[in-house]
Amino acid sequence: MKKFVLALILAAVGFFLLRDEFPFELPFPDDSSSAVRDPGPRAGAAGAGAPIAGLTATELAFFNVGKEDFEEEEKVDDGLGPTMNLDGCAGCHLHPAVGGTSPAVNPQVAFATLEGATNKVPSFISAKGPVREARFVKNADGTPDGGVHDLFTIAGRKDAPGCVLAQPDFERELARRNVIFRIPTPVFGAGLIEQIPDKAILANQVVDAPRKKELRIQGRANIVLAGHAISGQGNNNGNDGTVARFGWKAQNKSLLLFSGEAYNVEMGITNELFQTERDETPNCQFAMVPNDVTETAAETPAEAISAIEKFAFFARFLAPPAPSPDTPGGADSIARGRKTFVDAGCALCHTPTLNTGDATVAALRNQPANLYSDLLVHDMGPRLADGVSQGQAGPSEFRTAPLWGLGQRLFFLHDGRTSDLREAIRAHRSGSIFTFNASEANRVIRNFNALQDGQKQDVLNFLRSL
Repeated sequence: MKKFVLALILAAVGFFLLRDEFPFELPFPDDSSSAVRDPGPRAGAAGAGAPIAGLTATELAFFNVGKEDFEEEEKVDDGLGPTMNLDGCAGCHLHPAVGGTSPAVNPQVAFATLEGATNKVPSFISAKGPVREARFVKNADGTPDGGVHDLFTIAGRKDAPGCVLAQPDFERELARRNVIFRIPTPVFGAGLIEQIPDKAILANQVVDAPRKKELRIQGRANIVLAGHAISGQGNNNGNDGTVARFGWKAQNKSLLLFSGEAYNVEMGITNELFQTERDETPNCQFAMVPNDVTETAAETPAEAISAIEKFAFFARFLAPPAPSPDTPGGADSIARGRKTFVDAGCALCHTPTLNTGDATVAALRNQPANLYSDLLVHDMGPRLADGVSQGQAGPSEFRTAPLWGLGQRLFFLHDGRTSDLREAIRAHRSGSIFTFNASEANRVIRNFNALQDGQKQDVLNFLRSL
């Protein structure tokens, strides 16, 4: 009899915990109301793309030179390829202004056959879908991969005579469920993010510790260690052990590193940070290596700096996006939504403001960065897990995505799987403590689901005002 009673107690406890962790338990509040709708991308002026206020004349000149290079479409004799995802930075970072993220019309479709290239457009790329890069989770022998496998090659292009190079077999890897996707992250306000001191990030980690513990929110900094494998590949570049903060898994420390990687991985252009071609097929090399370097014979500093430095200056001096005070839904709804966002626990990870430190650039010095992110990586459970590790961020861990500028974005989540803000919120909840894969957002999403329809709509209006 005692065993039977004990079993009933354990079953009751188990049911309570299951109800708390699993989204499909009937007693758990859901988010199915048809009365609540994502207002959609905010119309009107972009409110982004301009230089940050307070730059000197010289700094503004570097911003403008950087923007010009950012918008340039690279050619094979510039070093484009042999493999790449696109031929320019702005093609990926275009919406709602240069420096943003995926535009409404995906330029990868037209680029596939530009200049006579013989590429086929992979099935996961579409004209109205997001710009994407593809990563393979595992190698053919089952070992971790995680690296970017470029979509296209320069084979067949008029400016690449004699190059014969096949695209990866994406359809085979898709059938093996071995492909994951990433979409571009905006670089608006990136200079402010770069100048947030590590101590500010780590101090914020313990703010509201009791409530974070109650909601099972942990989060940690992605400290990039020397010799640690990044993207499943050997990466022995020495590092200083400080907090990284750029990229979907906070895998890059600085804008210069972010830029150098993008040039090499996304466009195939080698540079002073990444000097080796990712594909060294002999008949597909048409430029000296590294393809882009500091022009030591240039007459002015702006002409001398390399393309990756220009990219970094543009992003560093790019102003954060300006929120709308009254669109959508009106100022009162937005104000209520902001408060409810905090009360539900969303702001425990999406920290509204972090402050920069004593930056060398006066325009970036001791400034508030209203980014809505703690810049930490959090376990988001199996629904968002991509199976890829970067730095110390594991297969289901992601940096808290900054929400500034969200109001005008067209695609959400790391892979651009949805354009619906409600669906993006739902995707934050998955897993269970019993299977040791609960998303850290589970209890916060429970709080959101328990809100009245009007409160939920206020939150969505607030997010689309950012």
